[in-house]
Amino acid sequence: MSETVSVSSSSKPYSDLPPINVALFEAKARKGLTFDEVAKAIGRDEVWIAAAFYGQAKLAPEEIEALGRVLDIPAANIQGYLGAHWWPNRGLGPMPPTDPLLYRLYEGVLVYGHAIKAIIHEKFGDGIMSMIDCKVHVTKKPDPKGDRVVLTFDGKFLPYSKW
Repeated sequence: MSETVSVSSSSKPYSDLPPINVALFEAKARKGLTFDEVAKAIGRDEVWIAAAFYGQAKLAPEEIEALGRVLDIPAANIQGYLGAHWWPNRGLGPMPPTDPLLYRLYEGVLVYGHAIKAIIHEKFGDGIMSMIDCKVHVTKKPDPKGDRVVLTFDGKFLPYSKW
């Protein structure tokens, strides 16, 4: 007997998502899986698969098949919404963010952004860090004063062109 689990599709950010994405969250919760467990089952990273659940990453056909198996959702249902005809509309939510955790990340860029930019320019030259060719990792680091969140953005440096 499977447990009935629902996600309130009338609350943010779920209300901004297509019904299939809400169904992905419900199936994940019903099965008691973490993003890491889902990601390992389909051969991806936990941050990437979480982004796909939020409609911020594009699943390949084989990833849709694997996701369907892991979550016990017919792959055709996922394919019908998130298949070859669909593309992510990246950038979910208001600016500035209203969620406290998202706001603190935004605040971190506001406070330290220019310092990080200056150091990147000193070390690499005139350019940017790619978010297209970037890996993001979240780790937990024990600390006597309370566990620490370690965020790693591992992005390719892209120099500005001259012509």
